[in-house]
Amino acid sequence: MTLRVFITGGSSGIGFELARQYLESGAIVGITSRDASRLEYFGQRWPDRAVLLKADVRNMVSMKQAAALFLSLHGVPDLVYANAGISIGNLTWQEQDVPVFEEILDTNVTGMVRTFQPYIAAMRQRGEGKLVGIASIAGFRGLPGASAYSASKAAAICYLEGLRAELYDSGIRVITICPGYVDTPMTSENPYPMPFLVPVAKAASGIIRSVETGRLRYTFPWQMRGIGMLLRMLPDRLHAFLFSRAPHKPRRGD
Repeated sequence: MTLRVFITGGSSGIGFELARQYLESGAIVGITSRDASRLEYFGQRWPDRAVLLKADVRNMVSMKQAAALFLSLHGVPDLVYANAGISIGNLTWQEQDVPVFEEILDTNVTGMVRTFQPYIAAMRQRGEGKLVGIASIAGFRGLPGASAYSASKAAAICYLEGLRAELYDSGIRVITICPGYVDTPMTSENPYPMPFLVPVAKAASGIIRSVETGRLRYTFPWQMRGIGMLLRMLPDRLHAFLFSRAPHKPRRGD
């Protein structure tokens, strides 16, 4: 049976590459973007298997409409990827950054909820399915100048853990993906070194393999996984001291 996949944030970065690799393998893939014109590549190459959906994870109505269309065309997906996310520098004492905090948390956390919610009842009725949330190693400890992004990814990790327990006996697997630095448009503007930067094609293929094998959490690359574990063990005072002079991600308008 043909694999059916639904992916948010498919117009660039990890989402684009996941969609491309699944389509290359013969899957039917629903792909969302706030700007549907940015998905034309998929429609031109795979018009019979790429379902192009204009939807915004910050809008529940548009996510329900996208899900309803995919369900009507191809039935219940086997995999749902909550991939859409944003990262913008922020500073709490800057009043103009308060809406940035709200936007990041709404997109990266509540957007994940809006992605999964329309499919859970149908997956439970079928007794199987996989919900895959793209979190980040940035959720292991708070990063200065990107505290909203770190907070959103920490919240995503905890949300996925809670959802996994809620759906424990349903046949639905909840999978957490924690990338380190991946070479995407999101990271291209970072004005600081990014150790162990992973090419986006390699990142996507690793994610796909981990989902196929049934792992509940996949953190990569292995070097950053080790660094992340060490960071979690740092005493709070030492963490604050070590990161107090770390470079910051650009804020909106910088």
